[in-house]
Amino acid sequence: MAKIVLSEFLTLDGVMQGPGSADEDRSDGFDKGGWQLGYPDDMLGKYVLDGLAGAGGYLLGRRTYDIFAGYWPNQPADNRVAGPMNSLPKFVVSRTLSEPLLWASSTLIKGDVASRLWQLKLEIDKNILVIGSGDLAQTLMANDLVDEYRLMVYPVMLGEGKRLFRDADATKRLRLTDSQSTSTGVLLLTYVPAYAT
Repeated sequence: MAKIVLSEFLTLDGVMQGPGSADEDRSDGFDKGGWQLGYPDDMLGKYVLDGLAGAGGYLLGRRTYDIFAGYWPNQPADNRVAGPMNSLPKFVVSRTLSEPLLWASSTLIKGDVASRLWQLKLEIDKNILVIGSGDLAQTLMANDLVDEYRLMVYPVMLGEGKRLFRDADATKRLRLTDSQSTSTGVLLLTYVPAYAT
């Protein structure tokens, strides 16, 4: 059975909004986008690429899907991120989109999302990687659908922006299974739910 893996860029104060560029996500007046760009190194690049290439597919919310679908299909085929992003299956959770989705290998998930995702975990052999998709992440965590958290925590605090871990109804305990630090101070942290074996 496949695992749903939540892979997120985070600031030290937990913000996940707009890591890649100033204009990536300006919703709610957010103007601090692009905060991850000053911290590249080979270890981080390999970590991200290995995660993308090792996935059996990607699970995306509507906003992240819109951003990715407008960017990755227009990149060169030999781009090491564009290759897997364009070729692997994308499963898009949205109440507002409708079929057909224009980005190749994209399937829309509507209705009872939790039930459909449990079914999807049985249908796919490799990990299903969630990237960005903050609102979808809330649904996944609330329904105990996240099997693994891969958090890339950057040494920067913003003081505002959408956070991954928002107000929750219940305590969730996690178990650290791996930790590394890049040369630029980015922590690569892997957690699983504490009840997982």
